[in-house]
Amino acid sequence: MKRRSFLKGTLATGATVVAVNAGLLTPTTVLAEWNSKAFTSKTTEDALSGIFGSSSTTESSDIKLKAPAIAENGAVTPITVDATAISGVESIAILGSKNPMPLVCEYTFAPAALGFVSTRIKLGQTMNVVAIVKADGKLLKAEQEVKVTIGGCGG
Repeated sequence: MKRRSFLKGTLATGATVVAVNAGLLTPTTVLAEWNSKAFTSKTTEDALSGIFGSSSTTESSDIKLKAPAIAENGAVTPITVDATAISGVESIAILGSKNPMPLVCEYTFAPAALGFVSTRIKLGQTMNVVAIVKADGKLLKAEQEVKVTIGGCGG
């Protein structure tokens, strides 16, 4: 790297940091859509109604929900939802049934995408983790109990 390029980069970074700290650079628009009704719901039924408009689901063996039987730390519980056997997956939502706000996350897929999600979620106590897959207008469900030894939501 040349000295002149290094100095230009350092000065540009320094100027940006100063502008951010002074409040001159602040975000003016939010690019993500926020479904406040669904994410602030206190029950799983209300959360599902907020996302999909309905809370009626059907159990499906085509959804492979992978979660640990015992989560040593509820703050970082690994969850995998594999719905690649289902065609036309539109979205996947993951809920923690006893969390203060059950809806943990929702993923929306493009038409050509495969329905697969792997993430880490917070669980406050032992509860059922529920994966809801919306495919071709139907709501399909898979559920698994996860025992939490150290809570992640203030526990």
